[in-house]
Amino acid sequence: MMQPLQGSFVALVTPMFTDGSIDFKALEELVEWHIESGTNGLVAVGTTGESSTVSIPEHIDIIKKTISFSKGRIPVVAGTGANSTQEAIDLTRAAASLGADYALIVTPYYNKPNQEGLLQHFSKIADEVDIPQILYNVPSRTASDLEPETVMKLANHPNIVGIKEALDSSKRLEELLSISQNLSDQTCFSVFSGDDPTFNSFMANGGDGVISVAANIVPQYIAKICSLNLDQQFSDAKKLDSNLKNLYELLFIESNPIPVKWILHKMDRIQPGIRLPLIPFNNDYHAQTLEEMIKLKLI
Repeated sequence: MMQPLQGSFVALVTPMFTDGSIDFKALEELVEWHIESGTNGLVAVGTTGESSTVSIPEHIDIIKKTISFSKGRIPVVAGTGANSTQEAIDLTRAAASLGADYALIVTPYYNKPNQEGLLQHFSKIADEVDIPQILYNVPSRTASDLEPETVMKLANHPNIVGIKEALDSSKRLEELLSISQNLSDQTCFSVFSGDDPTFNSFMANGGDGVISVAANIVPQYIAKICSLNLDQQFSDAKKLDSNLKNLYELLFIESNPIPVKWILHKMDRIQPGIRLPLIPFNNDYHAQTLEEMIKLKLI
């Protein structure tokens, strides 16, 4: 049986020059930094990686380069979701052929399928492509909520191994953990938080880890909070997490990944490029963000 996925998985930014072209040298340096910092896995070309504004050839190239840079040292999760089922299959197949360890597949956005449509969408991808797949539910962005009853049906598929749940709901976590715990002994299903401000309590209540935006900035912190929770050292994890509350707020004060890319630029990790329709971080937030960065000794 496959071991469950656990710990801190970074939702990697895609570094870009000011003209919007991709800076692969910076991406390589970020991968090295994450491996040195104890990050447990890399998520390439998800929401934070600007999947919605890179072309399909660029999307595939970012996955390819991330796999190459990681050299098998930690797992690479390729973001391969789309609101077209066939496009999601094509991207997932490409990721599998390149050697990605997992695919992260977001619920279709904009076209608002019902639960049966979601069931068929994810089932078809899992049937067609033999790679471990993680469901991704983020209703605030997609206008589509993958409900626990549907997750329960999908969790029995041998290629579906977990979910990233970004809905901040203790009831939802309970339902997902119940699904995970009631599967057969031969079935492994991990439950990941997709919400930085609440991931510590999510893990303290039984979650397996986080796919994190904040890990782009403070990878050692997020990895340590995860390991403390997995070791059931909950008070220490809570104390460490409390130091990051202001950072979490700032990371979502404008649409992700606007703030995180600005902070990384100020840390001299990446160039300031971001693609339209997203624009650079609003000047009104610069002073308070710099103040928090100084507190956390990021600059």
